[in-house]
Amino acid sequence: MSHGPSAPSQGGGHAAHDHGPYVPVFTPGSARANELAKLMRRYPEKRAALLPALWMVQQDRGWISEAAMQEVGEQLGCTAAYVKGVVTFYTMYHQHPVGQHFIQVCTTSPCLCAGADKVVEAFLEHTGCKELGLTSPDGKYTVIEVECLGACGFATPVQINEDYVENVTPEKVPAILAGLKD
Repeated sequence: MSHGPSAPSQGGGHAAHDHGPYVPVFTPGSARANELAKLMRRYPEKRAALLPALWMVQQDRGWISEAAMQEVGEQLGCTAAYVKGVVTFYTMYHQHPVGQHFIQVCTTSPCLCAGADKVVEAFLEHTGCKELGLTSPDGKYTVIEVECLGACGFATPVQINEDYVENVTPEKVPAILAGLKD
């Protein structure tokens, strides 16, 4: 069973990771700048829009660089250090490039009892990632373990970008990967 994303993804997944000079997300007059301006009007303080602004950057860039933290801080009237404090607190924000398909496998006790360790091994083998946290050579996949995805009754749950897949077994991994869109 798959649950829809909590925030819409652009283009079906994470943006391509460009390691060249930083290109601002919120350029004046751009769709993202207008979206952020509209969002900020909903709150009594601009910095209250910090979490959604970070999501916008991550959706467009695939991760949140130091330069992106600086840009977001300037847009919201707070320091880059404040933004970094938020980015480093929440595990949902990527502080380095990750694969197009960011795969999180729940490995808490109930899921381990259901074979989560074998699910992790299957994802590492079939994606070519080799180790947790590394990105596959083709840039398509990054696999990590997470503490809890809140679906203990449907072990082993896996989150791929913003989508959940429940009752994952090692045997289902190849079909799950084949169903992902590039």
